Amino acid sequence: MFKAIYLTREAEQFQARVAELEESALPEGDVTLKVEHSTVNYKDALAITNKSPVVRKWPMVAGIDGAGVVEASSHPAWKAGDRVIHNGWGVGETHWGCLAQKARLKGDWLVRLPAGLTTRQAMAIGTAGYTAMLCALALARQGVSKEQGDILVTGATGGVGSVAISILSGWGFRVVASTGKAGETDYLRSLGAAEVIDRNELAQPGKPLQKERWAGVVDCVGSHTLANACAQVKYRGAVAACGLAQGMDFPASVAPFILRGVRLIGVDSVMAPRAEREEAWARLAADLDRGKLDAVTTEVGLAGAIEQAPRVLAAQVRGRIVVDVNK
Repeated sequence: MFKAIYLTREAEQFQARVAELEESALPEGDVTLKVEHSTVNYKDALAITNKSPVVRKWPMVAGIDGAGVVEASSHPAWKAGDRVIHNGWGVGETHWGCLAQKARLKGDWLVRLPAGLTTRQAMAIGTAGYTAMLCALALARQGVSKEQGDILVTGATGGVGSVAISILSGWGFRVVASTGKAGETDYLRSLGAAEVIDRNELAQPGKPLQKERWAGVVDCVGSHTLANACAQVKYRGAVAACGLAQGMDFPASVAPFILRGVRLIGVDSVMAPRAEREEAWARLAADLDRGKLDAVTTEVGLAGAIEQAPRVLAAQVRGRIVVDVNK
């Protein structure tokens, strides 16, 4: 038996609860993982509250992220005792997830836990932090450098934004954080933000081409915010887009792209190739300030994850939530 956040929907009646499940109920997979820590991402919060059709197979165990120890494996890359990380791949949506004490997964989905990282730290990073690193690396590959000017991070108090600020400031960039939470200025500065601006500067409809302000952008918000950010990027700058907190729409024009050569890069963490995942996790282990990571992390147990989900959706949580699945 093992404990898990179990999502059921019967006759349109939805329930999210901590349940005791039989190991025989675990889905197919070539690796059985003893999960130590998980986390509550935005997508997990949507699934746990049933606010969006994230779950596509019922019943479901929630949790797109997990870190722990391989208990059994028939996959050639993994053996019992290996410490691994899982992110994405439809887990928690179509395949039972990692907000549980046990998970059965495909070995091809796993990445080795880098030396120097604990499973708790890996889940403090989670998909949000891993996505932040993918965004930072995407900007670097486009040649964005600290000599070219400021980097804008939108949705700055969220999981992606918080880690992106820490990463980019650690690389020597002057980071400007955009947030709707005026009371979080000190928090954002503690992560490395040199300046904090009100999200309303970017959240309303704007001109298709505006004053050049940013060498690069990490955008977690979408909609008008992304459109305005693109309109303000300097000549040959780049934007890494990974979120839709404001909306899925993109009310922009082609002007920044054809007149300034701005590059808009979509960053996907769910199906990213193994080489990109391994590079991102290696850089996170090497570059991320552990003290700053601790500052953005709150820890709860499985029941606490259910309680936190509505707060995540209401943007009442800053940084990251780690879930100790054994609490």
